[in-house]
Amino acid sequence: MAPVRVYTCVMPELSPACSTKQRKRMMKCGASIMIAGMVLLETLVAVQAQPTTNKTETMAPEIVVSATRSARDILAVPSTVYRLNGADGTEHKASRTTPDVVAGIPSTFVQKTSYGQGSPYLRGFTGFRTLCLVNGIRLNNSVFRDGPNQYWNTVDPLSIRDYELVMGPGSVLYGSDAIGGTLNALPVQPPDYDGAPTWERKLYYRGATADRSNVGRAQVGGRVSEELGFVGGLSLKDFGDLRGGKDVGLQEHTGYEELDWDLRADYHLQKNSTLTLAHQTVTQQDAWRTHRTVYGITWDGLKHGDDKVLSYDQRRDLTYLKLQSKELRGPVDGLEATLSRQVQSEDLYRTKKDDKREQQGFDVTTWGAALQLDSDTALGHWVYGAEYYRDSVVSYGRKYKVNGKLDAVEIQGPVADDATYDTVGAYAEDTIKLFHDQLDVIPGVRYTYSQADAQRVKDPVAGKPMSVSGDWNAVVGSLRLLHPLTENRKHVVFAGVSQGFRAPNLSDLTRLDIARSTEIETPVSDLDPEKYVSYEVGVKSRVARLTTQASYYYTTIDDMIVRAPTGRKIEGLDEVTKKNSGRGYVQGVEFTEAVQLSREWSTWVAASWMDGQVDAYPKSTTKEERDYISRLMPPTAEVGLRWQEEAGRYWCEVVSDMAARADKLSADDERDTQRVPPGGTPAYAVFHLRTGTTVVKNLDLAVALENIFDEDYRIHGSGVNEPGRNLVVTAAYTF
Repeated sequence: MAPVRVYTCVMPELSPACSTKQRKRMMKCGASIMIAGMVLLETLVAVQAQPTTNKTETMAPEIVVSATRSARDILAVPSTVYRLNGADGTEHKASRTTPDVVAGIPSTFVQKTSYGQGSPYLRGFTGFRTLCLVNGIRLNNSVFRDGPNQYWNTVDPLSIRDYELVMGPGSVLYGSDAIGGTLNALPVQPPDYDGAPTWERKLYYRGATADRSNVGRAQVGGRVSEELGFVGGLSLKDFGDLRGGKDVGLQEHTGYEELDWDLRADYHLQKNSTLTLAHQTVTQQDAWRTHRTVYGITWDGLKHGDDKVLSYDQRRDLTYLKLQSKELRGPVDGLEATLSRQVQSEDLYRTKKDDKREQQGFDVTTWGAALQLDSDTALGHWVYGAEYYRDSVVSYGRKYKVNGKLDAVEIQGPVADDATYDTVGAYAEDTIKLFHDQLDVIPGVRYTYSQADAQRVKDPVAGKPMSVSGDWNAVVGSLRLLHPLTENRKHVVFAGVSQGFRAPNLSDLTRLDIARSTEIETPVSDLDPEKYVSYEVGVKSRVARLTTQASYYYTTIDDMIVRAPTGRKIEGLDEVTKKNSGRGYVQGVEFTEAVQLSREWSTWVAASWMDGQVDAYPKSTTKEERDYISRLMPPTAEVGLRWQEEAGRYWCEVVSDMAARADKLSADDERDTQRVPPGGTPAYAVFHLRTGTTVVKNLDLAVALENIFDEDYRIHGSGVNEPGRNLVVTAAYTF
């Protein structure tokens, strides 16, 4: 069977002065390009669909759940979706963290304020405009802040079986924050029952030279009986100071320590019903933000701060009880009910240049309850449900004199003290097959109510306690379409329009904390929800030797909460507040293709281009202007070539990660001189060599030489450079 050849083109960029008419024309142009590609693909598929032999090679379906809240082949999902195997990420790719696992996916880059803090950008958004789930439970809470944060690093990748990443707005199914994309981290499961009690033990090790790190995990699982199974693990991680490329060298105070553990028990109540009780803890200590200290680097014109110490400790504890039932009798075919309790803690330690010290932090306790049902009816397959989350927040701030004596106890920490935040939502989505399965139509709708009540907030002018409260309603909808081009549904085109929203959270309303390198963010009370509408068209194809996914998206931005300068100074920093004044757009093209060249050789490419602008305050005045979105992702690509012997015992691959110069800077980016070099983040092309083997049965060994040529480079907007030449060894033994 001849492979399908897919052609792409590079779209021109829009200048900040681009008119609304020009933007609409560009949007239509992008859609036209994608539609033309669909037509070309349909023509080629029609040609290659003619049988040439009596034997047809097929590829196994790739099942995902998160895109529609029901198990479906990726080809049957009218969205851009990726499924990532956890073991492949940690053992073969040697990823350190959950953000590192998703690195390399089109329209995704992982900003790192520090070596222990990774924040993925998805289609131009990060922080509280992306959503992370752990087995369907929200990691996001009401203290997540604007811009990059470190919270995805509190998901231990060694405890995760699979990741599912859905690009674009997912607010209909998952509520607030799901704008750039939604990641669902699915934990490891107990082993299957094999007619007798079963035990499964696993030891894992990762060592690297660039940071002199050692990572280990011990995991034990068992199936005591057909009904009862369990799995648990302990992960110990010690990362030393990171060495950059040949010119940067050692980056001091970038190392940190981490201890994680998890435990899960599954009990089969009956044939199709399972009750799960699980817990996971992640503890991270002494993770510095060196760019704001005297230890920051001056690579390529960067400046550094003058703090002597700026380090973070953080901890996350999640406990949940989940009931899953399938193939029920009656109007409800499936049920999933979840009760969860999650506690996230953060402590910051700062020593200023005058040796005065500050300490601040918070604890957020989140109770959650969710119910999801699904029903097959004459009107399609329905997925519907409701969920409720309540955050209770305690924060603190203390200042100390040079001699170490307590100087002041602050009214609040980074966010309000004695605060609560409630969210309740209900949703429904239907999948309807029309015209003899030639068109899948998926409409959906959600209603969400959010309420904030903060009792202790510091008035930035009077310096006295005040309270802030508010409530918001949001109704959003989506409509997605999928059309198979062949009878076997191996080639499809899809399109959709999805609304997204983000309700103001406690961080928007009450944050009193350093924002960018020279700014301090202060509380505000009058904010409305942000609104987004995303349009997407794309193609997917999977044949014997070729897998392709391509899409074009255009997301409109309305009432985005942006930082606005007040003209005042607080402790030498520029005060910024928040306003619902951001209007703009983000658009982009994504493309992935994997080709099996022969039984032993394969290759792949993943590439993306993005453009985006939003109304903001690019100068330290109250005048609003059109500006680039912050940390606009430059054109990027990943190209790889892999050899694996037919028996599968040995493999070797070479990978190149490339990014153009990130010089489309917002005014805030230009002012962020500790993380963004003058004129933008330099382009890079780095090469990695990885190889591995199954040494003996159940023992896998992999060796990687990353950044072969010892280049100095950083991911756009990061506060630390990436590793220089780095030898990484991983070993996994299952017995």
